Amino acid sequence: MHPHFLTQFSHNIKLRVTNHESQLENFNQSMTALETVKQYYNCFNNKDYQGMLSLLDDGIRHEPNQGEPRIGKGLFTEFLKHMEDCYDEQLADMQFFIGENGIGIAVEFVVNGRYLQGEEGLPAAHGQHYVLPAASFLEVKSDRITRVATFYNLPLWIKLVS
Repeated sequence: MHPHFLTQFSHNIKLRVTNHESQLENFNQSMTALETVKQYYNCFNNKDYQGMLSLLDDGIRHEPNQGEPRIGKGLFTEFLKHMEDCYDEQLADMQFFIGENGIGIAVEFVVNGRYLQGEEGLPAAHGQHYVLPAASFLEVKSDRITRVATFYNLPLWIKLVS
């Protein structure tokens, strides 16, 4: 064999191993992100709000379906308290999707809920039940959730509780 061929072959093998190690590192990071997000939603369904908060980065960016983003655990804590007062929800049929970067997780689910307390600009609440499809997009860095963006069809929800 030609010595140049062996040098090139050796270089190609090193590149392949390096690329696979990088892909494995991203995969392992994705598993950690996925596990973190699954734990977050498990806490949600168990109404373990302290557990949810423990998984958030101090600078969490919460992007609600309506309104301005909230930045920080303090504002997210206020949001959780408000949600607890107004809604009783369980998430079902959860499907998780891992982004290519290993830090982004998308979650599709069905919200099984009960409307407990009315909010300004929304129909009056009297314990109406609803089933509503929704989705969230989360980012996880260093085992902490740094972003939660949730989307659902507000006109459909209004129709369901009216």
